Amino acid sequence: MNANRYASIWDALEDNPVQAENMKLRSSLMMELRRHIEQKSLTQVQAAKLFGVTQPRISDLMRGKIDLFAIDTLVNMLASAGLHIEMRVDSAA
Repeated sequence: MNANRYASIWDALEDNPVQAENMKLRSSLMMELRRHIEQKSLTQVQAAKLFGVTQPRISDLMRGKIDLFAIDTLVNMLASAGLHIEMRVDSAA
């Protein structure tokens, strides 16, 4: 049995390191949106209005349907909620 170690679940799931990085970013943004919704005790309808999207989009977010969200969409939703986003880039090695 070969026990590989990965820095992230996305590194293990994705064959392409570029796609793994994209998934890491999207999952982090989605988790922050979900945390914000839960912290503010927002209904899906309230969150949709705040983020400028439909209630079914919030349902997709809450269910973790990561494949339905692009990074720019998630950034726009965070900004619509009045949240500030910071980015840091490090070398991969």
